[in-house]
Amino acid sequence: METSFLIEKGILILVIWGITMLIALYSTFGERVVAAYFQDRRGPNRAGPGGLLQPLADGVKMFTKEDFIPNTPNKWLFIFGPALFMTTALLTSSVLPWGDKLNIFGYEVSLFVADINVAILFILGVISIGVYGIMIGGWASNNKFALLGAVRASSQMISYEVAMGLSIIALLMLSGTLSVREIAAQQGGDFLGISGMKWNIFYQPLGFLIFLVCAFAETNRTPFDLPECEAELIGGYHTEYSSMKLGFFLFAEYISMFISSAIIATLYFGGYNYPGVNWVADHIGPNIATILGVVVLFAKIIFFIFFYMWVRWTLPRFRYDQLMNLGWKILIPLAIANIIITGTAILLLN
Repeated sequence: METSFLIEKGILILVIWGITMLIALYSTFGERVVAAYFQDRRGPNRAGPGGLLQPLADGVKMFTKEDFIPNTPNKWLFIFGPALFMTTALLTSSVLPWGDKLNIFGYEVSLFVADINVAILFILGVISIGVYGIMIGGWASNNKFALLGAVRASSQMISYEVAMGLSIIALLMLSGTLSVREIAAQQGGDFLGISGMKWNIFYQPLGFLIFLVCAFAETNRTPFDLPECEAELIGGYHTEYSSMKLGFFLFAEYISMFISSAIIATLYFGGYNYPGVNWVADHIGPNIATILGVVVLFAKIIFFIFFYMWVRWTLPRFRYDQLMNLGWKILIPLAIANIIITGTAILLLN
């Protein structure tokens, strides 16, 4: 039994890793297509039909570029920075439920890697470690512009982690659990007589808005891309990086965007639940309901990835003082007010 359990989880880890890398790879292509559409120009259309092989061409280019290491006394840390950033970007997927249970030839397969009862704390902890990859990389580059970008990134990510953590507290008060799997399962209940629609967005709209803004800041996406702004810092914390070390930094950002979209979809938009999920399970079959749930979850994720790109090519970048004011003077007080309102509502309604 132990061997079959390890094989099941091993296969699931490989599948999730492969899907994550594939979506992150083609998110780079999708972003260029979206940018071309918004700017009324042609996007990638040379490598393969419709430019579909462009991400592979970019990967080959990254692998074949000269691997340059600057004159720094911290060469091992220079290499360790992007590796740590990439690792933390991938780790959070291990506690996310990608679907309900499948029954394959009488054997029940759970579509999550690790069901820990403190999954929310695990996610926040791993996200907080990611800043070390950026800080180490910028500091070890022995470049003042890279160091300044790393300082900006660390202060930005630490500041917005506070508001992100506070925004989740109200959600946890309603759910009564720190397990992401249980939070997703609870949203399969009835809302206005529709099964599978008890989504937390209907109960925590303000918490979702705060979490969404913080997610943009945590992934360094526009309008929160001050650590990388070319006009001021050349290239930001990865100025001195080349070849696949630079590729790790850039690729990790797209992985973080995919994972944060999955977290948003799971915490606030029902995860793998959809309208009529119980009817599908009862009348068509539980396996079909589970497979359809996985498809629905990835559709939600792709929508939020598109939303990230939409915002990037629509809004201008904040000034640094505006960035800090938004985090400390607006989002944190709003998150605290949301906790008070949620607690009051729970006391009155119960």
